Amino acid sequence: MRPRVSVQDSALRNGNFSLRIDPVRSEDAGLYEAWVTYNTEVQSCQVELGVITVTLSPPSPVIENELLLLSCNSSHRASLVETCWFHNGRLFPTSRTFCSLPGALSIFRPAMSDAGPWRCQLRYSDNEIISATYDLQILGFDGPTNPVVYAAAGSAAD
Repeated sequence: MRPRVSVQDSALRNGNFSLRIDPVRSEDAGLYEAWVTYNTEVQSCQVELGVITVTLSPPSPVIENELLLLSCNSSHRASLVETCWFHNGRLFPTSRTFCSLPGALSIFRPAMSDAGPWRCQLRYSDNEIISATYDLQILGFDGPTNPVVYAAAGSAAD
């Protein structure tokens, strides 16, 4: 896993034998075990790393009015019961232009107002709730609704 992993050598003297993984990948999910020997004493611990991923199809940036699919997957082993999507911190209801599938959200005609943070929240049969956020970028026109702009002769117009 090198060079993505590191151990803070200076923290070992204080009993901190943490492992840092940056960036985390889907394949990093699983059980990690650490053993530390100091003189004749052996300390060990086990930590399970779960990974959640949010992917976008087609890849970012999305062009306004082109179909997109946000998918949310987790390494959690229980059965997926519910997927909720939040946009800008608010629970997002489905409508005719949005379709929520198990672990996914289709946006049929994305608009500039759909850009920003999307959070998926997965609830599993063991009541575990896992969430992750994706910052959606959309390329499009975010200007006046009336395409006519007036400018005084001799001045600049944007």
